[in-house]
Amino acid sequence: MKIAIVGTQGVPNQYGGFETLASFLAKHLSDQMEMTIYCSSKDMPNGQDHFYKASLRYIKISSHGFAGMLYDMISLYDAIKKNEVVLFLGFGAGYLMPFLTKKQRSKIILNFGGLDWKRDKWDWLTKKIIYFSERLLVNNSSHIVADNAAIEKYVEASYHKKSSLIAYGGDQAFKQDYTELDFKKFPFLEQPYAFSVCRIQSDNQIELLLSSFEKTRIPFVMVGNWEGSSFGRKIRKKYQHNNHLFLLDAIYDPTILNKLRSNCMLYIHGHSSGGTNPSLVEAMYLGLPIAAFASGYNEIVTLHKALYFKDAIGLIELLNKIDSFNLKDIGEAMKDIATQNFTWNKITAQYHQLFLEVNKVNSNG
Repeated sequence: MKIAIVGTQGVPNQYGGFETLASFLAKHLSDQMEMTIYCSSKDMPNGQDHFYKASLRYIKISSHGFAGMLYDMISLYDAIKKNEVVLFLGFGAGYLMPFLTKKQRSKIILNFGGLDWKRDKWDWLTKKIIYFSERLLVNNSSHIVADNAAIEKYVEASYHKKSSLIAYGGDQAFKQDYTELDFKKFPFLEQPYAFSVCRIQSDNQIELLLSSFEKTRIPFVMVGNWEGSSFGRKIRKKYQHNNHLFLLDAIYDPTILNKLRSNCMLYIHGHSSGGTNPSLVEAMYLGLPIAAFASGYNEIVTLHKALYFKDAIGLIELLNKIDSFNLKDIGEAMKDIATQNFTWNKITAQYHQLFLEVNKVNSNG
């Protein structure tokens, strides 16, 4: 079976949820099927030819901004012509759907991740464009994957379509101990600290988190792509002089990243959009006590067993009474949930079965 994965910046992964998914599908399934992952040569100029046994096909367009919609459409159309099944990740190719035949649309499995048109970072026109793109994709794809029960309910309520509930794995995260050199490089390791890793964008509640921690004495380490946008640069400049806020550039070395997050006192998850965020399930798999933004999605992922906040006042109150919580028990609950629900063996097996089912239906049709 020939299968293509479309809609990512490319692999190897650099933080993105869809890129993480593509990476582990390649790792677990590319020796069982002929897999192609579409990548942007603009975003990954030094890309390799293969990732595990998956072939990487490059499109000379950026995957970001409005160019990303063209990138998605060109990639999807190319993939449909050459593969039996196409897993499309995201929302960018919606406006291609009316031009595809019924047979071509029957090959598409859609995972649009979440309600991207609701993200605060978009203006009203962009939100409308994304919303209609989502509608075209959901209405015309042969099968929908929801990574969160809230997304599953949204698809059924809004589009009257069933979807397969398949989340993300978190077992790529691992406990990593410090060395003496680490204490010299990261002095904040000498005391209890809170930690977060994310893309630096407004819907991840960046300023809410920083403004809240600024009013406490708990050291807070946030890792992200600060220099990737004017928003990131502006926020970093505003808060970087606070001596207990540590705003670190993106870390792509998993050993270093895991040293910092696996030893934190409290993991902070500010994501307000999307369904199941990979960074959250990774923190859960590490057994970290978690304080998450009350988005609805995050409560479902953590089975309502984490700590939650709705605004800066709520987070400050939570931080001021952090000693009253049994953080050890919360961390153990997170680990148990992740072990049962968010491992890549389980997730990729679910995708494999779905690929086989869609291909069988198309072959019989």
